[in-house]
Order: sequence, then structure tokens, then C-alpha cells
Amino acid sequence: MSEFKLPDVGEGLTEAEIVSWKVKVGDVIEVNDIVVEIETAKSLVELPSPYAGTVLALLVPEGETVAVGTPIIAVGDPNEAPAPAAAPPAGQPAGQPGAREVHEPIDTNVPPEGNPTLVGYGPREVVALRRARKGAGSPASPSAAATQSQVHASFAPGAPSPSVESDEVSDEPAVPATSARESRPTTPAETRALAKPPVRKLAKDLGVDLGTVAPTGPGGTVTRADVEAAANGAAAVAEPASVVDGPASVVEPVETTRPAPGERETREPIKGVRKMMASAMVSSAFSAPHVTEWVTVDVTRTMEFVDRLKARREFREVKVSPLLVLARAAMLAMRRTPEINSLWDEASQNVVFKNYVNLGIAAATPRGLVVPNVKDAQELSLLGLAQALNQLTATAREGRTQPAEMSGGTFTITNVGVFGVDAGTPIINPGESAILCFGAIRKQPWVVTSPTGEDELAIRQVTTLALSFDHRHIDGEKGSRFLADVAGILEDPASALLF
Repeated sequence: MSEFKLPDVGEGLTEAEIVSWKVKVGDVIEVNDIVVEIETAKSLVELPSPYAGTVLALLVPEGETVAVGTPIIAVGDPNEAPAPAAAPPAGQPAGQPGAREVHEPIDTNVPPEGNPTLVGYGPREVVALRRARKGAGSPASPSAAATQSQVHASFAPGAPSPSVESDEVSDEPAVPATSARESRPTTPAETRALAKPPVRKLAKDLGVDLGTVAPTGPGGTVTRADVEAAANGAAAVAEPASVVDGPASVVEPVETTRPAPGERETREPIKGVRKMMASAMVSSAFSAPHVTEWVTVDVTRTMEFVDRLKARREFREVKVSPLLVLARAAMLAMRRTPEINSLWDEASQNVVFKNYVNLGIAAATPRGLVVPNVKDAQELSLLGLAQALNQLTATAREGRTQPAEMSGGTFTITNVGVFGVDAGTPIINPGESAILCFGAIRKQPWVVTSPTGEDELAIRQVTTLALSFDHRHIDGEKGSRFLADVAGILEDPASALLF
């Protein structure tokens, strides 16, 4: 039997939440088959298995957050599962005749010889297994024994848990006690109150003592309904998954709370992407001195240019918007002001100038703000950039952005105009030196110069740009020049030929 440990799928991530299992106990899987979807501090990630075989146990339930390196699934041959280790007779110390101990090391995270894998490689470790503790009593039947053993092993707080498919007790056979999971005695309170982890969490959130709840579930387990009844109607329900563009695009399968009649407030855990976003914004806001400048621009010609692009044959399969023109304008303007695409390196006391542009687009998702970026965007044609932006935003909205797609950004654009907002003072994305805010485009009265040279009032399409930059190495002159260059291209896209 092999246990697949939760790997670090990002850059130094320490934990992740098990969002949904893609397999169940008894399934036969191959190397690199997707077995689980996890949420890290950056995104949703699907993990392939480094092992082939039969799924023997799902060691962590859905909705639980575990540390990197924690075994999450056991895979192997069910016919070769080790037999349970019996406890020594009363009064007989370990190591004496009659005592059964396990000395065989368990292969915890090394794929079979010759099998390639994407994730999960790790050193072979020797896991010392404790002898199975002596039970308090004998179950009435073998089936009851399996159920009782599984329930006690699965639902004691702090103990590893198998897959949680529903509020019903699983019909799958219990995994032998000699799997590489350490057991510990349960307290009397834990023995009396049997409940699955989601139900325990619900009880904790509602302030309900499980020891006082009358169980109605199979095998004497406390169900969600029991906890809700004990809380006098307070409910914590699982929100249905938000689906974007099809059933495969599950975005938000997280447990949230809804107010019951009379409740004045509800609480939502801070975790995953939202937790990382908050930490990054605080770090950036208090480490880089921000300066924000604004400019209002007549973008009527840009809107006309966008309409012409949409009519072109090669652009008919992609979404074309003013954001595309803004993105290209920003990269062209960086040629005159490379400091915008640089980084203040406090540790080495250097300003690092980037000769490439990893263009980040801030995207609001149900799980929080993410900033995926287009790698080497300066090398792309206008059509290629449009295709990359389409793919980037679609993936972000589906919650499928991978950590690698959010690392290494050099400059970010945040488009608040899609929400009808005129502008804002954006916070610089960590690891960068500037961020450009794109406001809503509105028809407004605007003073224009007629062909005869006279000023006259006309209805034009107008927007506001706001640039925040790190004032440690980007002074006002450089920031102003960059913003003016971007505004000039949006005002007259043909001026891009001058860069």
C-alpha cells in the first residue's frame, strides 16, 4: 500500500483544502489519473495520482484543510493489505513473546519503479506504527464491528478521516488498522457523540455541544439535522456549486452560513485565495510607498478601432474589447519608461529591470481576487494577445487558474469599468512596481476642436485611467510620462506607430 502525500503545488505553500474527491474507495486508478481537487492559497488545483492500483482509503474528508506532506489517499492492492496488529495481552510489555509489532517500513510517497508522475515524488520514509489499542467492547456482529471501527476511527477530532460522501455512514469496508495512520484512544465524550467532520464543524459554528445532541443517524451518529434542531433552527447549509459555461466549471463548492430568523450576523471563514489576497495586499500597502495619478481620456477613436477589429475575419473567434488596446498601449509605453516594468529589490538593494512583460489581469472570482498573467506578452501579436486574454479571464472566472499562472507577474491592469466604476486607487501587486486601473467608458460632453480650428462641444466616449506606482524608484516624472503615453495611444491608436 502507498500513501500519496499532499504536495506543494505552488511556491512554498504550506496547506490546502480538500475541495472534492474525484475517486471513491474501491476505484481502480492509473498513474496521473486525477484523484482530488484542492484549494490552495492561490487557486483550485487538480492533483494526479503518482500511483496505480485500487483506492483503499480517502484519508482526508472534503472541506478539511491539511498541511503539505499529510497523507491524503491510500492506493494499493486490497488483497495485500496488512492484517491488523493485535494488542499484547494485559500486563505483557511490548517486545515479549506473544506481542505483535509492525517493523516493516511503509512506502509513503515514492511511485512504483519506472512509473512517471507529475506530482507526489518524495523520499522513502519509515513510519513507526503503533499497535492497535484494545477495544472497549465486542460489537454484536462483524458488520457492526466494521461500522463501529470505521466511525470511531473517522470521526474522533484530530484523527485522519476517510472520504465523506454524505451524511450517511459509508458502506465501504473499513481500512485495516495497520495502515500508516496512528491511532489514539478516544475520550468518553467522543465515543458518545459520533459525527462526521462537517457536522462537527457545524456544531462548533453554532455553539452546540455534540454530547447533548440526541443522534438519529445510522449507527448512532449525529446528523446535520440533529445539530440544526439542537440550535433552535440555526442552519448552516452547503451552497450549491456556481457553474460557469457548463457543468465542468464548478467554482464555489464551499460550506457557508446563512442567517436564521433573529440572527444579527453571520461568519465566513477566511481561507484559501481570499486569505492570501488579504495578506498580499496588506504587505504591499505597507511596504511600498504608493502614489496614484489620474487622467481622463477621450477614447472615441479606440472604440471605433475596436469595432473595426471585431469586423475582421481573424478576430471573429475571439472577444475584442478596449482592454486589449489598453494592454498593448501599456506595453508600448513601457519602452519609454522601463521603470514601470521593474522591481525594487530591498534585500539586494537593486532595482531589477525586466526585459519581458508578464502582464497580469486582476480578476474577481467567487473565491477572491486572483491576478493571473500572460507570460512574455510583449512577444504576442494583437491577435495573440486577444486570445491569451480571453483564455486567462475565462480560466480565472472558472476558478481553474494554476499557481504557475499567477507567479512572476511584472505589471498589472485592473478593469473596474466592467462594474460601472469610474476609477480607483489600486494597490500594487506584490513583486511589481505599478498597477493601472481602467475605469468605465461613458458618453460625456467633451470640448473638441473642429476642422476650422474652433472649439465646440461634442458627445464623446470618455474614460479615466489611474496609475499607482512605487515611489521609491519611480518618481512623478516617470509615472506621469507613462500614464500620458498610454492615454495618448487610447486617444489616437494610430500614434502607437510612433513607439
